[in-house]
Amino acid sequence: MAKKNNSEKQIVKNDQNNFQWLIWTLFALENWILDFGRPIAMLVSPQEWFPLSMPSIGDYFHMAYNVITPFCLYNLMNKASKKSNQMLVNLCIIFFIMGASIHLVGDSINHRLSLIGYQLHLSVEDNPIMKKLEPKALVKSFELLYFYDEVLGHYMWYIPFFLCINIYFTNCFCVQNQSDPKFSLFQQIGKNILLIFSSVYYWYLVTEGQITPLFISSLAFMHLVLLYNVIVGRKMDQNGRFLLNMFQMTFVLVALWSYWLWDDAQLRIKYPGLIYVPEPWSVYSLHFRDYFNLF
Repeated sequence: MAKKNNSEKQIVKNDQNNFQWLIWTLFALENWILDFGRPIAMLVSPQEWFPLSMPSIGDYFHMAYNVITPFCLYNLMNKASKKSNQMLVNLCIIFFIMGASIHLVGDSINHRLSLIGYQLHLSVEDNPIMKKLEPKALVKSFELLYFYDEVLGHYMWYIPFFLCINIYFTNCFCVQNQSDPKFSLFQQIGKNILLIFSSVYYWYLVTEGQITPLFISSLAFMHLVLLYNVIVGRKMDQNGRFLLNMFQMTFVLVALWSYWLWDDAQLRIKYPGLIYVPEPWSVYSLHFRDYFNLF
């Protein structure tokens, strides 16, 4: 009986140390399809199928994202080398769902406004359709909607998400003498493709979500955790290394994006300040809408 229990524990331990192909792949697919693909699906779907007074296909994508992502996070946390504080994880998931649900409503209305002439690269007050509104006090209501969509919704959505990711990362360290699983050439190529695929999505998440300070803080925290564990003689497992490399690549992509658009005078009006990271959809609205008109 003792040998059986030890064998079962060893199987669980090996599973936790192995690279979590299923979870990382599922994360990448649902992020690209349900989050990145959400506004595109809404814009290219026939308007007569989804009237402006009813939820669009993008809204259904968002609803699916709000359900699937918490289960992915739970599964990821349970696969960590060490267990996390379950109460803290539960609170993060609750706030994550609240924030994503607030964003669902605001984003749904925002995309409907884009169909009738709302220009994403302009502020709410400077938009031509807002200048025509009567009474003028209605503009304040749309500014409140923008705040729920782009500020409160985003931070209630992303702070718990990145907190869960950071908690998971702190549990991705093991003793130095523990061997890493070996990758075949095919597996290594697949892992690199998944890394690039995921990093590009997180570039979109950081830029479109306007969460650069939160992302940089998370990346800095991960490096501090890495430094501490190196000092105490622990090493990262395969999943922690993948997560850190993904965030490092995302940081490089965000920096290149900001550098490319640094001297854009029109975008500078909407995005003042030192932390200058324009939203991709604003760049599309300003520079590419005339060539690829999705609205």
